[in-house]
Amino acid sequence: MSRIHEALKKAEQERAAQGGQASDFAPAVAPEMPPLIAEDIEHAPAQSTAAAFPAAAPSFSTAFSLDALLARAPQLDWHPDEKAMLFFNGNESRRGTEEFRTLRSRLYHLRESMTLKRVLVTSALPKEGKSFTSANLAQVLVRQHGRRVLLIDADLRAPRLHRMLGTTAAPGLSEYLHGPSDEFSIMQRGPMENLFFIPSGNQISDAAEMVANGKLKMLLQRVEPLFDWIIIDSPPAVPVSDASVLAKACDGVVMVVRSNATPIDIARRAREEFPDQALVGVVLNGTNSETTPYSRYYYDAYVKNIPSESKS
Repeated sequence: MSRIHEALKKAEQERAAQGGQASDFAPAVAPEMPPLIAEDIEHAPAQSTAAAFPAAAPSFSTAFSLDALLARAPQLDWHPDEKAMLFFNGNESRRGTEEFRTLRSRLYHLRESMTLKRVLVTSALPKEGKSFTSANLAQVLVRQHGRRVLLIDADLRAPRLHRMLGTTAAPGLSEYLHGPSDEFSIMQRGPMENLFFIPSGNQISDAAEMVANGKLKMLLQRVEPLFDWIIIDSPPAVPVSDASVLAKACDGVVMVVRSNATPIDIARRAREEFPDQALVGVVLNGTNSETTPYSRYYYDAYVKNIPSESKS
């Protein structure tokens, strides 16, 4: 029996003892009480909150506030690889920067017609540029005033983002998936304002099982309100199953293909790992000035450029 019900019963008994006269503190008819949610807790009087929740657990909105994020995510002294990280040295006209701005614009255009905040970046095979694309996409997104971006290295098998950013690999995602770490303790931030990073963490032997245990989806749901974009770097799609599992927790997938390197049949196999509606675009990486004289990196928002077996 709940404490509220006990209080109402006691009030009814006292009213009966007083000859049917209403008590000063209990209503004659108990009002229907809606469930108490986080917003109600924040604005309710202290006495009623304490009565309903004697243990006084913090609400979601309080526990996952921007103030908590800034207080608990440590600011580290990153030493980014300036050859790979295009936006850290302040050179706005550096080769490749304009192509990433175009990619950013295309994603915002897609966002007008679909939910698009959690973006998975993958490739068919290793060494095609997915980590390079993930990191620079996060950087160009955060260059817009007031935009907050979370970059996650979900490649638990061969992580590279922490090396590109010049920071530590742990604690990170593997510690969260195994259980001992919470959301904020695995986040870090560096010299670029509003860019937050979750590294891969210490390497583990059961990466596939950890990716599929559902905790990553819970992590994204809990921290999503604090960010404008969440960019996730995943393992390549063909050698292992991680990317297709991770994609189920995301709004869209961007696939990186390396020019003159990725076999077309392998690209098709990678494409088939994702539903048509999930694959929002393709990045062609590593083109030379002869084949594409105006850009080094090319983005196409239409996945028809890599046809499936059924369309070939």
